[in-house]
Amino acid sequence: MSSISFTIKKRALACGARAGVLTTPHGIIHTPAFVPVGTKADVKGILPDALSLLGAEMVLANTYHLYLQPGEGIVQKAGGLAKFMNWQGPTMTDSGGFQVFSLGAAFGKTISKFVQGDAPREEAVAVYDENVASQHGQLAVIDEEGVSFTSHLDGSLHRFTPERSVEIQHALGADIFFAFDECTSPNEPHDYQREAMERTHRWAERSLKTHRQNLEAKKRQALFGIVQGGRHEDLRKESARAIAALGFDGIGIGGSFSKEDMRGALAAAVGELPEELPRHFLGIGEPGDILEGIAHGMDLFDCVAATRIGRHGSIYTRRGIIHLTGEKFKDDFDPLDPEIGIAGTENFTRAYVAHLIRAKEMLGSVICSMHNVGFILDLVKGARQAIVDGRFDEYRADFVRTYYRS
Repeated sequence: MSSISFTIKKRALACGARAGVLTTPHGIIHTPAFVPVGTKADVKGILPDALSLLGAEMVLANTYHLYLQPGEGIVQKAGGLAKFMNWQGPTMTDSGGFQVFSLGAAFGKTISKFVQGDAPREEAVAVYDENVASQHGQLAVIDEEGVSFTSHLDGSLHRFTPERSVEIQHALGADIFFAFDECTSPNEPHDYQREAMERTHRWAERSLKTHRQNLEAKKRQALFGIVQGGRHEDLRKESARAIAALGFDGIGIGGSFSKEDMRGALAAAVGELPEELPRHFLGIGEPGDILEGIAHGMDLFDCVAATRIGRHGSIYTRRGIIHLTGEKFKDDFDPLDPEIGIAGTENFTRAYVAHLIRAKEMLGSVICSMHNVGFILDLVKGARQAIVDGRFDEYRADFVRTYYRS
């Protein structure tokens, strides 16, 4: 019996969008939902209580980083991820598989889960982990059994296998965690995408076997498999069928895509997935991409983009992204977004936050990050309500019309 349950409450008539309730041992998530990323057991610049105020119901942490620092044993001694970071709700961890991508094929290249050139750099989302990419220059070697890599912290040699990834995530204790996978560059050819996909399927079986052997962990934690296959619709369809047949508690759709291919690849995968299982779109956080995912029946999303661009003084608004480092914001005393107030940041002006960013004051990055996370949470909350009210297509069209105006 799974440690989670998922119920679909309402479906949109004209597309695959659905509103549901995901119940975990540590609380309920109303879907569709955005899951802020707390890479090292912290959502950068935002206290846990503030996350709750913004409307977050779940957070995601990074297995690779917590394994290296402070070590999964410390987190386990603290009582698990949620207690360690003083978060009162459900938690999720990735598998470390994305680091196979960021440390291996993508390292040293300007490559993201989306092919470069599809969107401006500041709007790109789900790029490979900046902490690793900026510091690591050593080794990541993939083989059938797993991946060997050197730590970006001290150069020491480490190895992840599907079994080891699951063991680490059992110790971290998140309500939901992911099977170990290989996330390729979107630029890889079809033959290699197939090779990596088939390896991901074998790793998925090994991850599931290891999880099922730990009866105590199985009572507390749910395991999601990951669909791969790059931008190729035939591979996505094949991967979705294979992962769905294994009996996971939920399904993740992993990168990588080109922007222009995302819709087709996503639709191909979703069409093969069981309706009753929750679906997570990994590393997706750009507003239009989230709404696209919701329209195709995805339930959960995560991404670091909101806090990443926030730390550099860029914020989401209903009229698109603005960069507060621009000269025109020095004496702009409007709210950060005149059309939406985000709890905790609604009374700050653009001029004030622009000053903080220019002066390199920490508070500027905190305010921008809080605003951005709140903006995405509000967007997804509004999408859920629109599904319930039977007006999701109108909601999506209205947002896209203003956000992506020419």
